[in-house]
Order: sequence, then structure tokens, then C-alpha cells
Amino acid sequence: MTGICATTPHDAEISGGPSLLRRPVKDLVVALEKIGAYCTSNQGYPPVHVRGPIKGGSVEISGNATSQYLSSILLAAPLACTPVEVYMVGRLESKPYVQMTLDMQSRFGVNVEASEDLTEFHVRGQTYRPSEVEIEGDWSSAAFLLAGAAIAGDRVRIQRLEKKSLQADRYLLDILKHVKATVSQDSSSVTVEESQIGTAEVDVSDCPDLFPVTCALCASAGGTSTITGIRRLRIKESNRVQAMSDGLKQMGIKTEESENSFVINGGKPRKAIINPYQDHRIAMAFGVLGLCCEEVTILDAECVEKSYPSFWSDLQSLGARVTTA
Repeated sequence: MTGICATTPHDAEISGGPSLLRRPVKDLVVALEKIGAYCTSNQGYPPVHVRGPIKGGSVEISGNATSQYLSSILLAAPLACTPVEVYMVGRLESKPYVQMTLDMQSRFGVNVEASEDLTEFHVRGQTYRPSEVEIEGDWSSAAFLLAGAAIAGDRVRIQRLEKKSLQADRYLLDILKHVKATVSQDSSSVTVEESQIGTAEVDVSDCPDLFPVTCALCASAGGTSTITGIRRLRIKESNRVQAMSDGLKQMGIKTEESENSFVINGGKPRKAIINPYQDHRIAMAFGVLGLCCEEVTILDAECVEKSYPSFWSDLQSLGARVTTA
């Protein structure tokens, strides 16, 4: 929304709840100013004040923070007065999300010239045109039910998960195979059966939202697993590395943390009360892990409404014992 508001000559303020106000936006603010928008923040954090229109020009963006800054610039750039050139500095993480942005722009009539490695972008002035788009099923939400099936299910099939999807979290299939889960797939559905979960070494640099559910999978395995590419996860809805570490500790699972890796010594999770820090993905991850222990209590369980309001009822419909206080 910051990028979109920068295309208009009107003053706008973008703010939000407590977790959003802890999300750094300095790189995006600086980038928008370089291409002609007026943009300020609260010492690098929301609320953000922005006014356009953006004029155009050249800008550099760090690739190791979040792909959302780049997508924001790309969405706004076609409406600039002159062409916009964007250069990535450092490794671009979460590449699939940028590819999704470019794909959706093309469906609405906008062409962005991008280098093959997605480090350089040239956007000329264009106009978005109306289009009709069918939205795919959400791999990010489905990941929790598929992981639950592998940990403690019988056989779960989820439809409308496109085999050729650009969604980053389609990588869950590779993770399930790494942990030796039984998985089958056709063009638009995935089936997972209960499996003897094994250890894994997983890099979530391009799919950071899979970190919590991958932790749940690895915690249920006997042995040591390593998840890398976690550095940015400390600035999500919560500090997801700390949140998973705290919760796993409550469940008797030992972990070790470094700047960019998370080691899990899996085993038999025990009964616990979990604080998800109002983070939907943390709550769902521990809900899944609770399937293979006596009981887990999730505080503020309604936080799942951010992305998956029916998660608890869907889990219950698949046979899990779910009660609400």
C-alpha cells in the first residue's frame, strides 16, 4: 500500500497493529524518495507518511531484507512519469514472491523487463488494464494440514493446490520428501499419509513462512534437524525464531540458534501451554505439533484469523480433538 499510495498526489498514512509497527520499512521509504515520492517513517518503522506521484529514475534495494520492498516498487513503477530502473544489492531472497508479482502484473497488461537472475529491472510507463484472474489455493495455509497429516494423520487430500504454482510455499512438498513423508500429487491436489518422520536439513531463505511448520515436522522426528535461512524471521509478525524456540522448549524439545540457522533435536513433544505471540503461523504450527502429544493449549488461538479463520474447525473436521475455552 505504501508503493500504491506513492502513485497519487494525495497525502496518505499507512499504519497498523502492534506487530506491524515493529516491521522495518526504512529501505522502502528511502527507495520511494529516490524515485520522487515524499515519504517519511517513524525512525524506520510505521506509521509511514507518503505522497506522490513518483517521478522515475534509478534506485538500489537490498535483496536480503524482504522481497516485499521490491514488489512494492515494481507495482508502482509503471505509473511513474519516466521509466524506473531497480537494481538489487546482495542476494535476493524470497525470489518466488517477486516472480509472482511479475506474473500478476503481466496478467493485468504490464510488462516488466527483468534480468534472468532477478537482480535488474526496467519498468517503462504503462497502464494497468482490467483482467479476470482465478486465485489458486493457498499453499501457505495448506502446509499446516499436510504437515499434520504426516505427523499424526491417516490420509489427507487437499484440492486446488496447483502443481505448477509459483507460490514459494509449494516447497513444502520437497520438505515433506526430505523428512520421508509419503506424498502423492496430481495436477491440482496433494495427498499425504501418516509417516515415520525423519530428520532434515532445510533452507527456508526463499520460503520463510514455512519455518514454523517445518519446525513442527522436525520436532516430531527422532534426531537432529537443521533449518537455515532464518535471519529475516526475527522481523515477521513476531520474532518467529524466538517464538518457536520458546514453544519447543515448553514441549521438551531442545533447540540451538545462530544468526542464520536453527537446530532442532526432535523427540516426543510433551503437554504444554504455548504463547504464539499473536502470530497466526506460530499458533498453527503448535496446533499441528499438538497432534502428536497428550495435549497442547494455544493462548490467543484466534490470531489464526489473520490468514486462516477456519483452521481450528478444519483441523477438527479431519479428526483432531479441538476444544475452545
